[in-house]
Amino acid sequence: MAAKQPEVAVAAVFARPFLHSAMSTTHPGGSGLLPQSQEVGKALRHYYDVLFERLGPQQWWPARTRLEVILGAILAQNTAWRNAALALRRLRKAGLLRLSRLQQASRSELEACIRPAGFYRQKALTVRSFLSWLARTCQGSLARLFSRPPAALRRELLRIRGLGPETVDAILLYAGRHPFFVADAYTRRILARHGLVRATAGYAAVQDFLHRHLVADQALFNEYHALLVAVGKRFCQRRRADCQACPLGDFLPRVPLAEERRPSPAAAWAVTEAV
Repeated sequence: MAAKQPEVAVAAVFARPFLHSAMSTTHPGGSGLLPQSQEVGKALRHYYDVLFERLGPQQWWPARTRLEVILGAILAQNTAWRNAALALRRLRKAGLLRLSRLQQASRSELEACIRPAGFYRQKALTVRSFLSWLARTCQGSLARLFSRPPAALRRELLRIRGLGPETVDAILLYAGRHPFFVADAYTRRILARHGLVRATAGYAAVQDFLHRHLVADQALFNEYHALLVAVGKRFCQRRRADCQACPLGDFLPRVPLAEERRPSPAAAWAVTEAV
């Protein structure tokens, strides 16, 4: 019988982590060490620069309209993107990617189209709940929807049955172009393995950490999240990580992550403060 694989098989990379070296960098003006929060922000931005250089623009979200983004965010819940994409193709074939037509569709018609995405009854209910809310509060207009104050809009969307933080933030970021970082499982896993957050840190805590250490820029959040998803899928999987091939492999903490679960000492201040 084959031996059971460890939860995370991470290469023992003892590299040149930017965050650690940055802690000894002096301010250009000669005022000594930069504040630690600035160092974490610099490290996060450096990660982004490396990823963008190595992987290039991700062209995400793959949608033609804002409505398609919204539906895709709902359909992608608890399933692979390929299943959500198949459901979207069926919706397009049925003419249901037009808001006016979708609002008129019966529940059975909607369920039949989105069945490939799984949990199709619950997701159909979520879509219909969103459409009902949109009609009541924004006269059925997506333009009116995204012109509302972003923070208040986020709170309202979270009250809709079936819309959780990750789905709402994906809608706000990719359809509404509002700077809410989607701190999904890929993002949390990568940051935890690099010692920036605890492995147990939740969605809200990691999003707050990113919001406080990155400039609130929709284009940056869009591309950064997409790049982290690419890394999570290709190199930093849940049960196995290919750190030697990963663009971020050189920035791992000096202690092998398969043995050390705690944040790196240089990042510990951020963990205790933020998450």
